[in-house]
Amino acid sequence: LPPCVCVCMCLSICLPLFLSKKSRELCLCVCVCVRVHVYPSPTLFQSFQCTPWRDNACCTANTSQEAHNDNSYLYNFNWNHCGIMSDKCKRHFTQDTCLYECSPNLGPWIQPVDSSWRKERILDAPICKEDCEEWWQDCKDDLTCKENWHKGWDWSTGINQCPKESLCKRFTQVFPQPLDLCEKIWSRSYKYTGHARGSGRCIQMWFDSGKNPNAEVARYYAVQM
Repeated sequence: LPPCVCVCMCLSICLPLFLSKKSRELCLCVCVCVRVHVYPSPTLFQSFQCTPWRDNACCTANTSQEAHNDNSYLYNFNWNHCGIMSDKCKRHFTQDTCLYECSPNLGPWIQPVDSSWRKERILDAPICKEDCEEWWQDCKDDLTCKENWHKGWDWSTGINQCPKESLCKRFTQVFPQPLDLCEKIWSRSYKYTGHARGSGRCIQMWFDSGKNPNAEVARYYAVQM
């Protein structure tokens, strides 16, 4: 297949294109409509930023840098709502943010939403088994007060805080299994799978710079629609 044509569109345009095989090919490289809406293109990232997507990114270098910051202006989200999150745990949330903000290969899972802070979301994107299990393993001793991080926070101070009467618990108490973490924390943005990295059947949250393995995955699922 020829390289996909990368465009920037919202689902209201993209969804009808999935009706034909040719149009599905054209819709493989699309950006989720987020706060900073750009066309997929090469981006000059610093070495510590969202480098896997540098050759074809939906995010700017500034967005990439903010993905690595606590209380980023992107969403004013506080990772440290139950004490300081460990570096090994936070690394996975940074990778998650990079994937959501930068990946042009989430088209088959983009859904429209009626929200004040975004127009679209991803739903049931099949995450690779290793990515989910390593995320859970590295965060199991960290603390949180909520199962669903998309909603239910106290935003009275401008950043998310635990709701009144909620208790901070270990991740393993809130998310007993890797599946619970990956499927529940962002309202089913991800779907836990038994597929391994490199199988062409699951989304990798991180990969070495170079060929993006998620392009093949998006193509596989797009033709199933």
